[in-house]
Amino acid sequence: MFTGIIEELGLVTDWQQGEDAARITVRAPLAVSDAKHGDSISVGGVCLTVVDQGDDWFTADVMAMTIATSTLSPAALEQRVNIERAAQVGDRLGGHIVQGHIDGTSTVLSIEPGSVWRVLRFSLNAELAPLVARKGSIAVDGVSLTVSAVGRDWFEVSLIPETLEVTTLGSLDVGRSVNIETDILARHVARLNEMSSL
Repeated sequence: MFTGIIEELGLVTDWQQGEDAARITVRAPLAVSDAKHGDSISVGGVCLTVVDQGDDWFTADVMAMTIATSTLSPAALEQRVNIERAAQVGDRLGGHIVQGHIDGTSTVLSIEPGSVWRVLRFSLNAELAPLVARKGSIAVDGVSLTVSAVGRDWFEVSLIPETLEVTTLGSLDVGRSVNIETDILARHVARLNEMSSL
């Protein structure tokens, strides 16, 4: 489990494609400073398991389903990614509960600059639209954010200077794809409603 509070910017340094999976290597000195084999690390919002590591890097396996539904792909090579270690029991929950089990990808539709902040609008597919609410939580590339506005096929977030500076969201351009994870509570409520109508 994660909180969506990014700890460092990592760098994808290697991508080894296999037949139905891949192995990714990420340079992330803080994340590996206390990591061990089998630990979970959020990479761009995707929960990955450490299978090998060095002084400032770790390697993880990426399954075919993750490759198909996320931005993790050979195109991620040499790209910066948001990194967060798994939350520890007793930590402050600074963001919201983020599992690292993304729902899919979204595209940056527009970027509106403010005096010191930016409003980003993202696409939202019909399946996920009921799970996104104004003032609700959403994770974009693993970053815990509050939805500032939402429509039928889009949602917006307002990014403060700190978020723009310490995450990859500050370097996004229109047309870029990002990983999104809707709020776990919204997913459970939707499932309960679905089951009660059967």
